[in-house]
Amino acid sequence: MSKLAAEHHHKAAEHHDHAAHHNREAARHHENGDHHLAAHHAQIAHGHLHHATHHATEAAKAHANEHTQYAKAANG
Repeated sequence: MSKLAAEHHHKAAEHHDHAAHHNREAARHHENGDHHLAAHHAQIAHGHLHHATHHATEAAKAHANEHTQYAKAANG
């Protein structure tokens, strides 16, 4: 796997971890009746999920580019 693809996979995982943290915070605040803070954390979690999706897409592009380069090299 290319270094670029690996970096994007790691960044996607980090954003998923951050999203999970903020979802747990949202749940905690919701249970305590603080719906404003719950919504705040839910929105942050949503943003992290978007970033994770972006990095997963970029990792897939890097994989595709890597395989295209291998195919070109194999075919001369």
